[in-house]
Amino acid sequence: MKLDPMIVEGIRAIAADDGFELLAVEVAGSGAHTVVRLVIDGPTGVNLDQCALISRQASALLDVEDPLKHSYQLEVSSPGMDRKLYSKSDYSRFAGKRVRVRMAPAYRGRRNVVGELLGLENDRVRVAEEDEAIVELPLAEVFEARLEIDWEQVMKKGSRRR
Repeated sequence: MKLDPMIVEGIRAIAADDGFELLAVEVAGSGAHTVVRLVIDGPTGVNLDQCALISRQASALLDVEDPLKHSYQLEVSSPGMDRKLYSKSDYSRFAGKRVRVRMAPAYRGRRNVVGELLGLENDRVRVAEEDEAIVELPLAEVFEARLEIDWEQVMKKGSRRR
């Protein structure tokens, strides 16, 4: 199920007014177990108070528009450290980062590719694997691409704060 595009644009405008980008609107579950999930990001990330602000404003819009005729839960979150790549521009923005690309079930090649994202070229996702082999994957066949967390680097940063 998807929300009406006009409602999504309204939520996008709400987020933009507060300096955030609406990355995704996901509707999952059914009936009383439906979850409407908004994923937002900002120039310096997103904190809990900012998520709460967008949640209150989006909730008011959803109450007026009443897109679902049953109860639902609204969640507003940041994309997280292991964020999905949502748009074509994300493949350029995060070039040089480590990614995990999961291919659609119908894809006849490898289902999972992990390595350094080199970017997007001619609608093909380019990834350098650990052995330095470059893999090109058709964007239309990508089920999901996410940044991989480099826990070793995270732990090094965390230890400097103590």
